Amino acid sequence: MANPPSPRELADELRRHLSWHESEGTTQAWRDAKAQAPVAVKAQVPAAAPAAQRTPVQAPVAKAAAAAAARPQAPESAEVPVRTLDEIRLELGDCKRCKLCQGRTQIVFGAGNPKASLVFVGEGPGADEDAQGIPFVGKAGQLLTKMIEAMKFRRDEVYICNVVKCRPPGNRNPEPEEIAACEPFLKAQLASLKPQVIVGLGKFAVQTLLREETAISRLRGQWREYQGIPLMPTFHPAYLLRTPEDKKLVWADLQLVMKRLGKL
Repeated sequence: MANPPSPRELADELRRHLSWHESEGTTQAWRDAKAQAPVAVKAQVPAAAPAAQRTPVQAPVAKAAAAAAARPQAPESAEVPVRTLDEIRLELGDCKRCKLCQGRTQIVFGAGNPKASLVFVGEGPGADEDAQGIPFVGKAGQLLTKMIEAMKFRRDEVYICNVVKCRPPGNRNPEPEEIAACEPFLKAQLASLKPQVIVGLGKFAVQTLLREETAISRLRGQWREYQGIPLMPTFHPAYLLRTPEDKKLVWADLQLVMKRLGKL
């Protein structure tokens, strides 16, 4: 039995075999085949798709706040369009905007100089005013006329009006819805008049103009402001008829007004 070839002999035989193929030109085909053989490609794991971006959910309070911010905001104090007193009276018409219309004789709009530097604003008409259609013609009105003359004005030089334009039954206090119905017309009157000073007579006039609930006893004698116009709160003449000892307090308030208007 022949002995198997040694590794050296196998290597020599392989070299001779390759040399023969090279001489025959067959190695190129072999190399081309090798080059064209598919190369094992490492499988690529597809990259994970990016997680969908989540839209943050707004908390209810934040969502409401954002909506409110985006909504157009009305001005805190809208300007009252300026009209003449006659135009305002025409718009008021035969007013039936609140229940005071049911018991009135007539509307008491206001009276005086449409170019007045001084305006007095009271509470509402009484029986005499309801009968005549003119503000402050009863006993309280007669006292107011004396106060005006003591301030070195004639009554027809100033303008006088009330918060409500119809008499509350039995001279009771005006109710909130009655004041609310008349307030736009009072504001329109003051916008038309553009006085240098307003004197607020009594609780309801002053609280309506200032939109606050402070007692008139604490407000009187101190300058306040309504729509840029100096406002002097003081007691109502009807109160002075019941409490004459407080007339000196009102006179002190009116002297401050006189100084402001160059009458002192």
